[in-house]
Amino acid sequence: MAGKKLDGAGLAKLATLDAANSKVQHLHSLVERMAIEVRGNKNTAGFRQQITRAATPLVGLLKGQYGMISDQVSALILALSRGGGDQARLRALREYVAQIRVALEIAVKKVDELHAAEDPKRTTSPVDSGV
Repeated sequence: MAGKKLDGAGLAKLATLDAANSKVQHLHSLVERMAIEVRGNKNTAGFRQQITRAATPLVGLLKGQYGMISDQVSALILALSRGGGDQARLRALREYVAQIRVALEIAVKKVDELHAAEDPKRTTSPVDSGV
């Protein structure tokens, strides 16, 4: 049985998604740190600026290959500038981060499906296959 290997385009897309995943993890940590400040009734203006600065490069990273996910990140940035209380803003930010994470996971699986090619060099031995 031959193994699966990704083609060049698939590897490039996975590299983009991997970089995006690390940036989303950073965004998530900023949102959760903001949640601690909201719980303590402290000023969150600094966190709003940090989240905007962290999310803006993510939009550019995803825009070329994953425009829909990039639009979700843009919506997150827009939610930061909207009025309303900090609790509502925090709920919206958490929801956007969760949506972006799910979209990135789906994109990784889709890349695996669409760009997988048979690799004749990779074979499993009869010991591995249970024969």
